Amino acid sequence: MQNRKTRSATYGPWLVGLGAALWGTESAWRIPLNELFDAKVIVFWEHVFILIMFLPILISRLDEIPRVRTRTWGFLIFSGFAGSAVGTVFFTLALKYGNPTVVNVILNIQPVISTIGAFVLFGDRLARRFFPYAGIAIVSGVFVSVAYPTQIGVSFERAGLNVGTAYALICALFWGLSTVAGRVIGLGCMTLILLAYGKLKGAALWPEAAQAHPIKAIVLLFFLASISGGIPLLIYFKGLHLTRASTAGYFEMMQTLAAVCITWGFFHASLHPHQVIAAIVLIAAVAMVHHIQQQVEPHD
Repeated sequence: MQNRKTRSATYGPWLVGLGAALWGTESAWRIPLNELFDAKVIVFWEHVFILIMFLPILISRLDEIPRVRTRTWGFLIFSGFAGSAVGTVFFTLALKYGNPTVVNVILNIQPVISTIGAFVLFGDRLARRFFPYAGIAIVSGVFVSVAYPTQIGVSFERAGLNVGTAYALICALFWGLSTVAGRVIGLGCMTLILLAYGKLKGAALWPEAAQAHPIKAIVLLFFLASISGGIPLLIYFKGLHLTRASTAGYFEMMQTLAAVCITWGFFHASLHPHQVIAAIVLIAAVAMVHHIQQQVEPHD
């Protein structure tokens, strides 16, 4: 038992960090895919690829499905709809219409939303210092979003706020109220969404832009579903099993670091100095929210 704890303390958190960092690479594939597909179609194909990858695991566990409780199914369906499907669509739209570096930083507000959601829905306790740190995180998120704060009195557009920022905040809300599970349910939801929008047909699923660059489209979708989807999912949850929640939260910040390195370094989506400072304060405030909440939650 002692040896297991030692191994967990040694490499468990790094698996969490590796999984989170790989998640952070999705902008590298999702941004160029925006030039080939509609956002909803990208998320649909992403779910198709991930489901195919996990099909052997799902088939081997089919006998466990009858033992899943009704309440668990409810959470899984909500997770698949809100997080895996709708939230990912808004994230893809946010990368398309907003500054992708700003978008990835803003998404760090998710733990604050998750904590408030758990408090409202499940009666979880809030630490005494939760609201001050949550307030700092929210204000910092505003300053990250605003490229020209002196112009905010003139108009939101002049200040740099755009529809991409709104999509990022909606995405943070959906992701914050769900989990990373529910990919199978997510595919079902995306199928219904495409059907409702009239996009469940060949011309929409594989538009002219994708037809002109089929190899590029397939490779990008494969990388999105594998390097930034299925593979980090397995690594992250293996690491989470071996790591205390109070430690895992800090290593999850690797997702933001990886995302910013890609969006800023490869797509030249830079931030103004005040946005960099606000981003650092935001991440620090969210880390403190995680830290103080661990003090009021049961220890493993």
